[in-house]
Amino acid sequence: MKLLVTNAIVCDPQSAFNGKKCDLLINNGIIEDIKLSSKNNFDAISKTFDAKGAFISPGFFDMRAALCDPGFEFKEDITSAANAAAAGGFTSIACLPTTQPPIESKADIEYIYRKAESVPVNIFPYGAITKNRKGAEMNELFDMHKAGAVGFTDGNKTIDDAGVMLRVLLYGKIFGSLMLNHCEDKDISAGGLMHESTMSTSLGMKGITPIAEELIIIRDIELAKYAEAPIHISHISSKGSVEIIRKAKKQGAKITCDVAVANLIFTDEKLKSFDSNYKLTPPIRSLSDQKALWEGLIDGTIDCITTDHHPEDDEHKNVEFEYASFGMIQLQTAFSLLNMYAPKTFTTDKLVQCLSINPRNILKLNNIKIEKGCKAELTIFDTNTTWMYDKKNNRSKSKNSPVLNTELKGKAIAIINKDQLIKNI
Repeated sequence: MKLLVTNAIVCDPQSAFNGKKCDLLINNGIIEDIKLSSKNNFDAISKTFDAKGAFISPGFFDMRAALCDPGFEFKEDITSAANAAAAGGFTSIACLPTTQPPIESKADIEYIYRKAESVPVNIFPYGAITKNRKGAEMNELFDMHKAGAVGFTDGNKTIDDAGVMLRVLLYGKIFGSLMLNHCEDKDISAGGLMHESTMSTSLGMKGITPIAEELIIIRDIELAKYAEAPIHISHISSKGSVEIIRKAKKQGAKITCDVAVANLIFTDEKLKSFDSNYKLTPPIRSLSDQKALWEGLIDGTIDCITTDHHPEDDEHKNVEFEYASFGMIQLQTAFSLLNMYAPKTFTTDKLVQCLSINPRNILKLNNIKIEKGCKAELTIFDTNTTWMYDKKNNRSKSKNSPVLNTELKGKAIAIINKDQLIKNI
């Protein structure tokens, strides 16, 4: 494909063209040339896309999404998730092994890559750390690593056994693979339905205290220090977690972390409605926690933002709050919500750093830059466009989103990936 993208404002802190309105000539999936936008920059090209002053950035990368395939395809499959991702501006997804059976062998990793060949986005699988994600017996991590696993995690199940966690850190260090952990002490959080606060008390629901998360983070940091190995803490949610990780980074710990969109956008005040779409793990917390998370992103304590896309069908979500499953879909709406609710100090450059650049760096994948000769894996997004997110244009198989049937501001209008232009109309 030969494509000319015109009048696009480059948003890439790595690029010499950052902040400038440019025309990009793309040929066979490569950025062949870039010039400042002006008349007659290039000879006539049959296929042209006028960005009309929208931003163009390295393609968004989601580090944490449940795609439900194999085993739960009635909730989501690789094709529907990829379509939702493309509509949300994501060109790449790292998918969780929270399937049935779990992704825990070389064959499972190869299955994901084969299924993803025909979809418009890149899918990178994680392998499960332990057999059946039970936290006890280590899987054949090296075999999965050779097959293309970009990291290892048991998804929303914490590695409770410190000995197991230490052994996998030491083993993964040998071949340079990353371990990611969901931090939650189940002995403390057992039976919890939402953030522990005056709100949970007033609603009569058992709360989940932040200490359940923070204790495991402290443990994992100390284990990573001892092993001299990197570790990634997934979807942190509390002010205390931010402070712990900030201190550890200053001390030189090899630690990275992410935060989910929902924890940046919503607070436990939303639970007044008993809307089960707000039932999440980790839970959405207080306003002070939310503020600390944004501050952590801005000062670099938190490395990236994830959608934490977790599809659920009506049978598991449209029930009484106590019995509903945890989770929310976010691939299609993440950028819009960030655009609407981010503080003014959170710039578009910072957004691209957290949504595009840092995830690839953490997973040691090839970086994407808007420079001549680089791979054309790009997102074109507009911060002013408004659109209605409803059942008709929802690309996911599931609809467990509290912002369904809501007007949103900010839209990914196209992605360029796999030598294709995919417009989001």
